[in-house]
Amino acid sequence: MVVYGSSTGNTKNVAESIKSEMGEAVDHVKNITEIHPADLANFEKVIVGVPTWHIGEIQEDWGAVLPEIEALNFAGKKVAVFGLGDGKGYPETYVDAMAELVEKFEKKGAKLVGMWPTDGYDFKKSKAVRDGKFLGLVIDVENQDHLSDKRVKAWVAQLQKEFLA
Repeated sequence: MVVYGSSTGNTKNVAESIKSEMGEAVDHVKNITEIHPADLANFEKVIVGVPTWHIGEIQEDWGAVLPEIEALNFAGKKVAVFGLGDGKGYPETYVDAMAELVEKFEKKGAKLVGMWPTDGYDFKKSKAVRDGKFLGLVIDVENQDHLSDKRVKAWVAQLQKEFLA
């Protein structure tokens, strides 16, 4: 399942690209507002997408459901995260919302998969970097949209291996 929050449609578009690349391995692509957050715990593998707004803020759809996610159990579940951000407009808080979402899922027992290299991105600081890698796929539609399809394809290939491991 791919679940996202989107205010402008960019995160939705990336979610649909991921679904397209994954084929039959993904049967649902939904906005978090279209499902009950507890439904996420029914899946063994979940891909979640979140854009970062303003100065490092989580997108409003996700912000509204975080308390419900904190009440769930994700032990034994694998979660992959993709995030959208603007590296030139907000270089000091680049894709910070990813870190907030990952923290909630990991605190409830989820295993993070899909960490992604920071090479080729233009930013100064991000809470979404751990051990030199992003916590998941990062897409910068504002500044590097020409790389989005290539990055999605490579990340999906990586996920297909990590989801099976």
